[in-house]
Amino acid sequence: MANATPSPIRTAIAGFGVSGKVFHAPLIAADPCYSLDVIVTADQQRAAEAARLYPGARIFPTPEALFAVAPDLDLVVLGTPPLTHFDLAATAIAHGLDVVVDKPFATTSAHGEELIARASDGGVRLTVFQNRRWDADFLTLRKVVREGGLGEVRTFESRFEWWRPEGFGNWRDSASLGEGGGILHDLGAHLIDQAIQLFGPVEDCYGETANHGPHPDGADTEAFVTLLHSSGVRSRLWMNGMAAQAGPRFHILGSKAGYTKWGLDSQEAALAAGLPPSDPAYGVEPVTSWGVMGTDGDPEPVPAQTGAYPRFYAELAAAIRGEGPLPVDPAESLETLKVIERIHAFA
Repeated sequence: MANATPSPIRTAIAGFGVSGKVFHAPLIAADPCYSLDVIVTADQQRAAEAARLYPGARIFPTPEALFAVAPDLDLVVLGTPPLTHFDLAATAIAHGLDVVVDKPFATTSAHGEELIARASDGGVRLTVFQNRRWDADFLTLRKVVREGGLGEVRTFESRFEWWRPEGFGNWRDSASLGEGGGILHDLGAHLIDQAIQLFGPVEDCYGETANHGPHPDGADTEAFVTLLHSSGVRSRLWMNGMAAQAGPRFHILGSKAGYTKWGLDSQEAALAAGLPPSDPAYGVEPVTSWGVMGTDGDPEPVPAQTGAYPRFYAELAAAIRGEGPLPVDPAESLETLKVIERIHAFA
């Protein structure tokens, strides 16, 4: 007799801002391994939109209402501001629920360590949504590095920049460092993670931050970070929400060749526009966006890998069912958070 199809993983999303609406909900709804059962938002307009987009989900105004139905759930996804991550994740763990936490993992590494310990003690799975590991450009770069055509990699430059002088229009504009605010917490959690994934642990780091935003007492809106990896590679990372002209997304130099890529991954924009992850066009980078590899005067375009955010939830489903590792080990996100803390200590 054939094995029965496993029951869907009953899922709740806390928060229906950019994170919950643009990233988590579409990815979960598109994956048959999951059912989207609960969405939590206190904003009435967002609640109405959530009900329209996901009529099968119950819409709750508070996390307390979510946890009141914990026996009907398997997984909680936290798409809420960083200041809420510890308390909400700890409560979910106490209810025996598996947890996905948005980055930054927590406001402090001590809180991150505590959550990892509680999840281990409670026998539940805890992971962090480091979705930029599945950007098309990063998957392409990882392939380029592994294939060895660059030779010995010496320096790696990575930028995440755009022109948004008016700010985000949400909690990111006013959150303090103590609340997990600032572009280093926000985008640094991605860029540092990517650099470590490529080139290994960080031996030494240095950073500079500045606030040029509309809130004088807010956290950083611009950051520069340099990392010395134990492999000997030097990473230089830029984050800026007020860049009138953006630099290359990636620029990596080796002993034989270099690789340069301009422009950001297309998946966030596609999801925000309503393109389902199941669409054949999803994650496909146009030829005009491909990076180039070689030396000056002889660059060759490198075909882009397909962006693959859905793989995060596919791998998580396998882990929940005992068929593979977590898509992101929270200990790795904890190490990234510790690097951010070291930089903030002297920036």
